[in-house]
Amino acid sequence: MKLAVFDFDSTLMQGETLEFIAKEFGIEPLMKKITTEAMEGKIDFFESLLKRVSLLRGAKESKIKEICENLPYTKGAKETITELKKQGYKVVCFSGGYETATIPAQKVLGYDAQFSNIFHFKNGELTGMLGGEMMFSDSKGKMLKRLQNLFNINKEDTLAVGDGANDLSMFNFAGNRAAFCAKPILKEHANIIIDIKDLTELLNYL
Repeated sequence: MKLAVFDFDSTLMQGETLEFIAKEFGIEPLMKKITTEAMEGKIDFFESLLKRVSLLRGAKESKIKEICENLPYTKGAKETITELKKQGYKVVCFSGGYETATIPAQKVLGYDAQFSNIFHFKNGELTGMLGGEMMFSDSKGKMLKRLQNLFNINKEDTLAVGDGANDLSMFNFAGNRAAFCAKPILKEHANIIIDIKDLTELLNYL
């Protein structure tokens, strides 16, 4: 068995989930600024997560679900996942974003499992709080190591694909480290660099 782990926002999906939501509420520029700083490693990922979600306090749960179920997926994402599974990979999505987006995407893109964060809703509105498995800068690395131990998969048989600073921790445990249209901080630690927004380009390196 081999393991392929993909980031979601700006990797499997074209853009950042929170920015699509923020656009609906007229706060996209502020959301984008915080997101960019986090992905470049300029501010702590957990702190940025709390700041960004707090900006959406009071947003209707129904509206957020509607947006998350209609996100634009990256060109070649479904085809790449399908081919990797044919090659014996278990394909998993690790997202610092939210299961409101990654669960619907799983049905479309076909990855085997997803680990992400969870919006906290109360009385049909977002409280500005959250929980989940991917809240810290090292969360993806820790979860990747757990999966490797669980399925007895070594580093050389592991592929990690991402675009931002919070993907660095999983690069520590992956033999193939793909920076997809990524920030400079991630490219520095990658051995596969793809600057074309088509995930099928990844298959040329495997």
